[in-house]
Amino acid sequence: MTRPKVTVVGAGNVGASAGQRIAEGGLADVVLIDIIEGMPQGKALDLAEAAPVVGHDMKITGTNDYADTAGSDIVVVTSGLARQPGMSRDDLLAKNAGIVRAVVKQVVQHSPDAILIMVTNPLDAMCHVALDASGFDRQRVVGMAGVLDSARFRAFIAEALDVSVSSTHAFVLGGHGDTMVPLPRYSTAGGVPITELLDQTTIDALVERTRKGGAEIVGLLKSGSAYYAPAASIAQMVDSILNDRNEILPCAAYLTGQYGIDGLFVGVPVKLGRRGVEEVVEIELTADENAALQHSADAVRDLVEAMDRLASQPAG
Repeated sequence: MTRPKVTVVGAGNVGASAGQRIAEGGLADVVLIDIIEGMPQGKALDLAEAAPVVGHDMKITGTNDYADTAGSDIVVVTSGLARQPGMSRDDLLAKNAGIVRAVVKQVVQHSPDAILIMVTNPLDAMCHVALDASGFDRQRVVGMAGVLDSARFRAFIAEALDVSVSSTHAFVLGGHGDTMVPLPRYSTAGGVPITELLDQTTIDALVERTRKGGAEIVGLLKSGSAYYAPAASIAQMVDSILNDRNEILPCAAYLTGQYGIDGLFVGVPVKLGRRGVEEVVEIELTADENAALQHSADAVRDLVEAMDRLASQPAG
């Protein structure tokens, strides 16, 4: 039997950690690809040498050649620049859009039937680049953000209630950034909404911490950003797709009128299966929750419009 194949573009901390979880979870053979010579090969070899200890037989390949990615079932795109001192948001947007466009065109050439999981920031905007560059059906391009944001919310809820994280469930919708929309009414511990278990002040603090979860880690590390939780979130999405689990997970999906949003990638609950986004799940929102989601969608739309404007400017 031929095992599934997952390519991870970008063998940095997020990419290599995702490759490790996918291989060690027995989900698929993994290809790590990067433009830096030797780096993906070294990380792949290191991971392969851990296999006898962990006890898996997945093949892990490191490469600089897109030909080695051929026939991938899923391609995870993590490549891109982190924002540097003095770099404007527009600079980062333009540079990462260029990187993602080039990467997607190459992976699609070798894996025309793949599902794309986008991780590069600004994530919602990069999903648009990937959809355009790939020419794929919208259900085969999905962004990893809501799973990560919801995991952070769940961790904070479990800590506040002193309960197992496995007892918690949480939903975070909207764009991946300061405008994300954690939904306390749909967030539970043991099936009980946290609005019944925690006072409003505590809930507000957890929501705010979730919104700034990535920045909190960046502030602590001083250099670099989160990668363990993003990698675990990627692996959960890969698992749901390859094993056709149809898990309902919050992901960046292309909306065509759902939630009153059209033609935009926004974080919403989706059923994630072998064809990618099998279904967008619409849940009932209060007026305040809907207003927050629309505000978040507007922020994503602004990013996409800024990106389009930058792309239309002459070089030089």
